[in-house]
Amino acid sequence: MRERPGPTRPVRVLELSGSDSRERRDDLATEEPLEIRLTAPGGARKTVAITMRTPGHDFELAAGFLHGEGLVEPGGIAAIGYCVDDDLPPEARYNTVTVRLHGPIPDLPALDRHFLTSSACGVCGSASLDALRDRCHPLPRGGVELTPDVLYGLPESLRGAQGVFGKTGGLHAAGLFTAEGELVAVREDVGRHNALDKLVGWSALNEGLPLDRHVLMVSGRASYEIMQKALSAGVGVVCAVSAPSSLAVDVARDFGMTLVGFLRGERCNVYAGQERIIR
Repeated sequence: MRERPGPTRPVRVLELSGSDSRERRDDLATEEPLEIRLTAPGGARKTVAITMRTPGHDFELAAGFLHGEGLVEPGGIAAIGYCVDDDLPPEARYNTVTVRLHGPIPDLPALDRHFLTSSACGVCGSASLDALRDRCHPLPRGGVELTPDVLYGLPESLRGAQGVFGKTGGLHAAGLFTAEGELVAVREDVGRHNALDKLVGWSALNEGLPLDRHVLMVSGRASYEIMQKALSAGVGVVCAVSAPSSLAVDVARDFGMTLVGFLRGERCNVYAGQERIIR
C-alpha cells in the first residue's frame, strides 16, 4: 500500500547564480487530489467534490468544504475517515475521504454536477451572489472591534506560523485571530480556499462555530470564494495581504462584513465595514 503523502516532497534541482551552478535538494509543497464522498444510513453514497490540495488536515478540509457550500451542517456529520470502499485502489486510500452522515444525502442540484476544484481558482461555477443571499443572512452589527495596530500585526503573526511555507515558499495560509491579535489557529494549503476550509472544518469539528468573535487573515487576495466561506462560518472581519476582487467587496457590503485588503506593514485599505475599526 502506498504511504500516506505528506505536506512536502523533496526534489533535486540545479541552482544557477550568476556564472555559478550547483545541484542541491529542494522541498516542494505537495499537491494531490482529494475526493470527498458522502455516505448515509442504508448504504447510499455519492462523490461531491474532487479538489487539489496539500495533504494534511484532510478531515477538516472535508468538513469545512461541506459547511461552506451549505451542503451539510456540522451536527449532521456522524464520522469522517479515509475511504476503504472495494472500488478504491489501495494507492488512492489517503486521497479519498468518506463523510458518514446521520441522515440522508442532501438532494441538492449542486450534487448532480459535482464540484471539481483546483488549488488555484476555488469552486468552478460556484453559487452566485443571488444564490448566496438565499442561504445566508447579513451579519449583525457590532461584534469584533479592533485597532489599526492589531491589524498591522496580523500578517507577521500569520507568516511566523506558516511552518510548511518556511520550507517550500509555495503555500497559502488562513489564520484565525482574536480581536486582540492573538493567533488561535492556522492552516496551510496550495489553495487559499482549501486553507480556509481546513480552518473552518477545525472549528466545526470542535463545536467552534460561528466564528463571530474572531478575525480571519488570509495570504494572497480576497476572492468571492473566501468571502463566501467566511460568511458561512460567521466571520465578521476578513483581512488579506493582497487586493480583493469586486465580487468580494460586494459580498462584504451586502452582508455587513468588514473587508481589509493590501494589509502590509502599517498600511491597508478598508473596503467595507469601517465601523469595526477603532480609530
